[in-house]
Amino acid sequence: MRILIVDDDASGRELLADFLQDQLGHQVTQCDNGRKALEVFRERPFPLVLSDIRMPGFGGIKLLRSLKELPEGKRSDIVLFTGYGKMKTAIEALRAGAYDYLLKPVKVDELASLVKRIAEHQSLMELKHSFDQKVAEATRETEAKLNELRRAYTEVAGIGMIGVFSEKMRQVVLMAECLHKDRSVPVLIEGETGTGKEVIARLVHYGRGDVTAPFVSINCSAISPNLFESELFGYEEGSFTGAKKEGQIGKLELAQGGTLFLDEIGDLPLDMQPKLLRVLQDREIYRVGGVKLIELDVRIICSTNRNLARLLEEEKFRRDLFYRLNVSRINIPPLRERAVEIRPLAQMFLEQFTRQKKRLFRSISKTALKILQDHSWPGNVRELQNAIERIVLFYNDLEIMPFHLDFLSPGGGDPSSGQISSVMNESFLINFPPGGLDLKSVELEIINKVLGMFNGNKSQAARYLSINRNTIADKIRKSGKRLVGGLEEA
Repeated sequence: MRILIVDDDASGRELLADFLQDQLGHQVTQCDNGRKALEVFRERPFPLVLSDIRMPGFGGIKLLRSLKELPEGKRSDIVLFTGYGKMKTAIEALRAGAYDYLLKPVKVDELASLVKRIAEHQSLMELKHSFDQKVAEATRETEAKLNELRRAYTEVAGIGMIGVFSEKMRQVVLMAECLHKDRSVPVLIEGETGTGKEVIARLVHYGRGDVTAPFVSINCSAISPNLFESELFGYEEGSFTGAKKEGQIGKLELAQGGTLFLDEIGDLPLDMQPKLLRVLQDREIYRVGGVKLIELDVRIICSTNRNLARLLEEEKFRRDLFYRLNVSRINIPPLRERAVEIRPLAQMFLEQFTRQKKRLFRSISKTALKILQDHSWPGNVRELQNAIERIVLFYNDLEIMPFHLDFLSPGGGDPSSGQISSVMNESFLINFPPGGLDLKSVELEIINKVLGMFNGNKSQAARYLSINRNTIADKIRKSGKRLVGGLEEA
């Protein structure tokens, strides 16, 4: 171990250095004052520093405090010694961070024992430092992988896993996460039908899942204009003919502490728009027929697939409400403008619906993928999702093929049209394509399905199929394939 001895008494310092070097085998460096010792330590830190307390100009206590202020000095053990055995001096040394305190003349047996303890302490500190470095490195790697996954997938409460596979959508998600932190700002989400406006609205509300407050949704185009006010604000008993005896709480109150999502805000009745503007400005309401003022703690998120600027020109939407909502606007581009997402989104939906419906699909063929990428997708992501769900519902193959996508073209094939026949029961579906059928593939598909039913147990699968267990193993071996259903041989 490398040791720095600091003492203005040359004879005593050299005696200690000789003992530590010759008898204990340590490497020793000597300094006759604290200032010089600090300079030497800065050039190359020492695990152990032995210093006299009383030295002219720059004493041991000052040296100790100076060393502890250095980043590398925090890991050093510093022992102070003095010829003046005062309790106050010892307490001051220990409070300043000294490892121990010795009296002069230093007894060699005490010094040897102390140096041994410090060597063990230094070894433990080195081990801890190495462990901390490895933990920090592993943490950085894990965080990097997690961030990489987060860039590709985002879990949204009430929606599930969504895919984020383009720079445009990453910017949309980043903006949503930023707006999540400030509930006082209204949010306007624009985009064509099926682009995922409600998904982004829920992301603004829930963030990364740290919110349990309510998310209340209203479709502005689905509510009769004469009922909209009572639906939004609620009403008191006897407010109008047909009102409930006990009255009714409105959607704004239901969303207290959370978010009210006004879907298709462009269809909001014109006479309701100044009332919504008042809510955004004052954060308080009266129920219909009520006299009690209700304070609100509600975030307002709106969405629309209509051109609000055109509605302003047609005087079908109020300018003051538009400018209030336009404080924070998110525009979701249509799927045709981010075609790079079609393949990963289709694969994500395929995996999702395959799990849900217990099908065999695993991939999309190149020709089928070309059809998906060339399609215009006027219904955007929702249309793509529905298309994949339709395929998984009606078929049970390992790979999506072009004939699965015939329905995308006008007058295209349909499972009930006669172009494709199916035999289906509760647990299995066999396709009969018009171009012919490979019986061995169907046989393997049946074996694979049955193996999946019995968690890969070949004996149980053989009994179910009324064949020999070796027959199953032989067919798998001859096929040269690793069957999906075969997990582990029992």
